[in-house]
Amino acid sequence: MGAIILIVLLGIAVVGLMVAGSAIRVVQQFEHGIVFRFGQVQRGGQLRPGAVRAPGLTAIIPVMERMQKVSRQTITMDVPAQEGITEDNVSVRVDAVVYFRVVDPVKAIVNVHNYGYAVSQVAQTSLRSVIGQADMQELLGEREKINTRLRRIIDEITQDPWGILIERVEIKDVSLPEGMKRSMARQAEAERERRARIITADGEFQASKRLAAAAEIMSQDPAALQLRLLQTVVEVSAEKNSTLVMPLPVEILRFFDRMTGDAKKIAGEGAAEEKPDLGERLAKAEQELAKAADASSPALESPEDVPPVIGLDEPGSAQGVAAPRADERQGLAGGEPGTAGGEPGTAAGERREPPRD
Repeated sequence: MGAIILIVLLGIAVVGLMVAGSAIRVVQQFEHGIVFRFGQVQRGGQLRPGAVRAPGLTAIIPVMERMQKVSRQTITMDVPAQEGITEDNVSVRVDAVVYFRVVDPVKAIVNVHNYGYAVSQVAQTSLRSVIGQADMQELLGEREKINTRLRRIIDEITQDPWGILIERVEIKDVSLPEGMKRSMARQAEAERERRARIITADGEFQASKRLAAAAEIMSQDPAALQLRLLQTVVEVSAEKNSTLVMPLPVEILRFFDRMTGDAKKIAGEGAAEEKPDLGERLAKAEQELAKAADASSPALESPEDVPPVIGLDEPGSAQGVAAPRADERQGLAGGEPGTAGGEPGTAAGERREPPRD
């Protein structure tokens, strides 16, 4: 008898433990518990007290109540790629990703069945609608605008009725047809070439202005041209090559510089006389030299003022000049007709005046 009582007590204890185990529940920190009592969570159009359980240890009435847990974490869901035609008639294939979380657990459980699948379908249809309302340039260059529009459309459908907040929507990839890709590549290449030509032309224009300014400064100081020439020679000689450098004399540059300065001066004066050429200046200089020579040599008053000439004076003169040798006398005697041992047209022993300048 005592054994039967013991078995009954053990059975009651086991049943009690089982009932207690089914009544005690643990709600995680990122979850909320929705308790249905006889299948109801609301009473009289209002939320029943104790219908939503906070995180922690809680208990429900077995058989009478049932708890369903809802995660309040942010859920990341991929939107399958959708094909569509843009506003400018371009076929594209676009895929996206949606970030959402549950803000009202009761609505997410009661008002919609499988809220994750419902959000996915809404995101796909909204993505197709946005593709048809945008053009290709917006899809490629203004994605932030497309993301904002897509988020607003999905959130309007899901937040109030379902208690789901769409935090962010991002377009991951936009696939274009191969023909459109080649056309865009050609367009980008042409644009880059246009920019390169404009930059090159602008650089040449600026360089020409700098060179003109440098030439103007060098023309004011002839020494600058010589320094620039020497610098060029140094730069060329620094490299080990077979270049032959033939420097132009600086005097020629100075000559051209003087000629340019004279031409500018004549052009500025207007009615000034033209400068004589080089031949006329040389002839004039020779005439002035001849006049100066005639003025510097005094005229001889008498034959005695003529200085003696060695070899032409009389033999045995007072100057002590030696008499000519026999061969010299023979040479003088055998002169041309009309001469007497001297130059033609002069008598023997006659003094000859030296030629005047």
